Order: sequence, then structure tokens, then C-alpha cells
Amino acid sequence: MANYDVIIKNGTIVTADSIVQGDIAIKDGKIQEVSVGKSIDVAAEKEINAEGLHILPGLIDTHVHFNEPGRTEWEGLETGSRGLAAGGATSFFDMPLNSTPPTINKANLDLKKACAEEKSIVNPYFWGGLVPENIADLKELHENGVIGFKAFMSPSGIADFNHVDDETIFKGMKEIASFGSLLAVHAESTVICDQLAKEKQSQGKTSARDFVESRPIISEIEAVRRIISYAEATGCKLHVVHASSRKVVEVITEAKQRGVDITVETCPHYLALTVKDLEEKGGLAKCCPPLRDEDEVEDLWAAVANGEINVIASDHSPAPASMKTITDNYFEGWGGISGAQSTLNIMLTEGHFKRNLPLEKIVELTATNPAKLFGLTNKGMIAAGYDADLAIVNLNESFELKNEDLFYRHQHSPYVGMTFEGKVTTTIVNGEIVFENGKIIAEGKVNA
Repeated sequence: MANYDVIIKNGTIVTADSIVQGDIAIKDGKIQEVSVGKSIDVAAEKEINAEGLHILPGLIDTHVHFNEPGRTEWEGLETGSRGLAAGGATSFFDMPLNSTPPTINKANLDLKKACAEEKSIVNPYFWGGLVPENIADLKELHENGVIGFKAFMSPSGIADFNHVDDETIFKGMKEIASFGSLLAVHAESTVICDQLAKEKQSQGKTSARDFVESRPIISEIEAVRRIISYAEATGCKLHVVHASSRKVVEVITEAKQRGVDITVETCPHYLALTVKDLEEKGGLAKCCPPLRDEDEVEDLWAAVANGEINVIASDHSPAPASMKTITDNYFEGWGGISGAQSTLNIMLTEGHFKRNLPLEKIVELTATNPAKLFGLTNKGMIAAGYDADLAIVNLNESFELKNEDLFYRHQHSPYVGMTFEGKVTTTIVNGEIVFENGKIIAEGKVNA
């Protein structure tokens, strides 16, 4: 009888603290043993030779939009989770909007949980929404396992997920603080963005650059400053999603230094794409906040390297191609990047190989920090007792991303055509191999 279910031999094990050569033994979905400098020579049901390969904790993507139930024609848990697995991600946090109904009460959360139980091949977690009509539902959502709450400080683009006014967000933050959860915010100023957009369009200015200029960095800064003041007044823990500029991050860093409990996320598209890509790729590269210029990209990488960013998440927000088509008016068309499959590719190619970002830092940003910040005490590490959520990567292999490589419902992404250094060969979720050598091999739901 085998002692272990899986043994991974001779791999280069990367954690947030170290890079070592060793073996990993897995049984019953857990890492049982990590042996450095000494081979694990016992029987296993399956043995993986990882010589020449790097083993990372599976990515925890804290920001995806899988749109199920109700908008599966955009993306679903089946296709979305497979895209994640192909990119080395083993867990995701699904946002409360885009699905119909949105996740703003327990009944709606239960619907989403049931869909994930049936269809997801990686570990599902869920954000609850904060909208003007559901403050009374927040505690029950928390008690039923939401990872935190998400609010929009400007219109979400989804008719049944309303953005919050100042009174709602303040009351909601007081309630969230009362039971020790946290609030994530899409921070853009409604006033600034709306007025600039109206002005541009009234003048017939609808180019990619015009769209970007209608959602300037100062719009993010204004909203972040405002929400920080509410956090200080309410004691609510705060998480700012998809910061597009180091200038935004600097405001958050200042708040951290004076004791505000606040963290910040940025996304691969703000680290790999620019306004020029929006001009060239059209709707595929449209998102909100929008892409910035090259100097902003470099400044954001400096913030990543300097430890100013807490989390890297994809903000995978897909839509059918018909909704991403832009002719000459960039104010039209869905704003969202399809990118969940490519987060690790971008961090390796643009970060590690191009800018010498340490592999340990990539692990910290994509796995260890997300687990710590959101209370996933059994994930984000490669150590005995932790869940066996792992990504095995060949750093010596490069590839050009093609549409047919994507596992999304809609096989398009602004990253198609890019050449990446480092390729995911195997993804393991709770001890089960779900992706190997370019193919999904999971037999169904992998229980969280």
C-alpha cells in the first residue's frame, strides 16, 4: 500500500522566503512532508519528476468575474476555473456583480455556491456585495462565508448592482467593521469621470486617448482619499482593488504609515499594457480604470518591487466579442480584461525575466499575501500541513499565446500574440492534478 498519493521529486521549491531543491509528499489533499536535501524514498500512487522545474504555491486570484448564475454567455465557473488552472491558479474569489442575481444576500450566495460546487475545478470563494439596499444583509452574508465585501464608488456598468453613495458606504463600513470583515472598493470618482466623459463626447472626442483622459489618475486618488477618511472614522478594514498608478498607491502607503488598516491590489494589465495597446487592440484592452502610459507602468513596477503593493489579481472581467468591438467611439463597449489564465505568465515574463523581480516576491504577491490577508490559513505556502495547491513551471520554456490556448468561454484576450517566458506544466488542487501538459484532466469539481 502506498504511503502517499503523490510525490513530486527533485523540484526547485519556491516560497515567499526561499528557493530550495527538494521533494514534496502529498496525501489526502495535504502536503505531508517537504524534504530539502534528502530524497523521499517511499511508495506513492503517482510520482512526478520535477527536475529542472520550479514548484510554486498555486496562485490565489482574489478578483475574478465569472458571471454565474445568469450571465454564463459572458463567462462561467466551468470555463473560468479551467482558465485559472491552466495558468497555475488554484483558488479564486468571485466578485458579487455580473451574475444575475448579484451576490447581495444569502439566497443569492447559495445559488452561486451551488454552481461552483458543480462546475469549478479550483477552490471557489466569494465576495459579497455592498449596495444601497442590502446593509441589513451584510452580517448574514459574512456568517455564510463571504471572503469580504465589494462596493463601487462609481457606476458598475451592471444595472442590478448599484454603486454606493457616501452615506451608504459609511453605514456599510460601520456594519462591516462591527463583525470584523473588510471592504474592497472600486475607487473612481463619479463626478470627475462623468463630467469629463460628457465633456469629451459633446465635443466629438471619442478616441482611446479621450476615454483614458476622461478617467484620470486623480479620479482614483480622490476616491481613495475619501474612502480612507471613512475607514479612519469607522475602523473598517479596507482593500483597494485595481490601482492603475503608483500615485494611487502612494496615497495608500501614507495611510498605512499612520495606522489605517488598508491594503492594495494591482493587476497584470496595468503592468504589461499601455494606452498604445488600447489604441491598437481596441475593446480587448478596454478596462476601468483604464490603461496608463509607459512611464506609469514602470512606476507601478517600482512600487511592486518596493513592497508597496499587497496583491496581484487578474480582475478577469470577460464578455462576448460583440461587446468588446469598438469602431471609433471608445466610450462604447464593455470595459473588462480577459486575463485570468495569464497572470503568472506576465509576472514571470515582465517581472522576473525583464525586471529581475525575485520569484519569492511573485509568490508573496500571488499566493502568500492573499492567503494571509483573507484568512486562508491552510493555503499560500509549501509546507507540511498546508493544502496541496501547487503550480509546476518550466522557466526554460517560452511560448506565444494563441487564442486556441485559452480555456475561457470566449477565446480572446489582449495578451494573445505576446511571447511569454515560463510555462505552467502542471497544476495541483488539493492534491489532485487538474491541469497537465496543456490539457485539463480534472474529472469534475475539486472540493474546497
